Amino acid sequence: MEAGSGAARSGADRQLQLLSPCDPGRSSAIQMSGSRSEVGGRLGTTARAGMERWRDRLALVTGASGGIGAAVARALVQQGLKVVGCARTVGNIEELAAECKSAGYPGTLIPHRCDLSSEEDILSMFSAVRSQHSGVDICINNAGLARPDTLLSGSTSGWKDMFSVNVLALSICTREAYRSMKERKVDDGHIININSATKYAVTALTEGLRQELREAQTHIRATCISPEVVETQFAFKLHDKDPEKAAATYECIKCLKPEDVAEAVIYVLSTPPHVQIGDIQMRPTEQVI
Repeated sequence: MEAGSGAARSGADRQLQLLSPCDPGRSSAIQMSGSRSEVGGRLGTTARAGMERWRDRLALVTGASGGIGAAVARALVQQGLKVVGCARTVGNIEELAAECKSAGYPGTLIPHRCDLSSEEDILSMFSAVRSQHSGVDICINNAGLARPDTLLSGSTSGWKDMFSVNVLALSICTREAYRSMKERKVDDGHIININSATKYAVTALTEGLRQELREAQTHIRATCISPEVVETQFAFKLHDKDPEKAAATYECIKCLKPEDVAEAVIYVLSTPPHVQIGDIQMRPTEQVI
């Protein structure tokens, strides 16, 4: 999944480094594209009915240029939402927007270039959304940055880069999304954080946000979705100098697909307003660690 800062990660940055490699006799070739599943087509009747209230409303998806973010953006467009998909580079999002339009999906995908390591860029994005589309009803904080460093060997600058995108940018987007909802008296909005191993802080942030929302006497909901090994381009960017190791990461087990996470997002959004899904943890059935 491409992050808003131009890097990538899956739902389990650290877990990927712990997985044992496959049988060395197996081929290291792996197909990363494949057919894109239509999440909307697999939804049950209840979920589809629950998504009706979101039709024509606006969702912001960060890190929407690939992987989980792209799958989530596509799924929301299938459900008739206007989706602002942001990333540092938007070429892939523009292609996805054209695909969604060609497929006749009822929603619209709007690409927006944004460097999530820059607060100025984030504020500018929310200002543009406010002036062009009134505001945000759903905020999907998906973008993330990962590095192959450990706590004992990592660099301070690398840690700062990760926290800048994984925690600080998420916090800024959350704050601005909430302000957008409140100023328009949107009381049924939803903020969903896609978590990962380098973003343990996000679990605590999401619960803290939930409590603050209750204290503010609003019905805006907050959810944390924590997927582990998801088959994206993440491992190939993390291990860019060792493609065989990267390929082995995904060959060892039947991994989660970005569409699996997108389905979790749709499920959370489709629940009745009185239902608060606090945390969803997802991992491949075959994953041992």
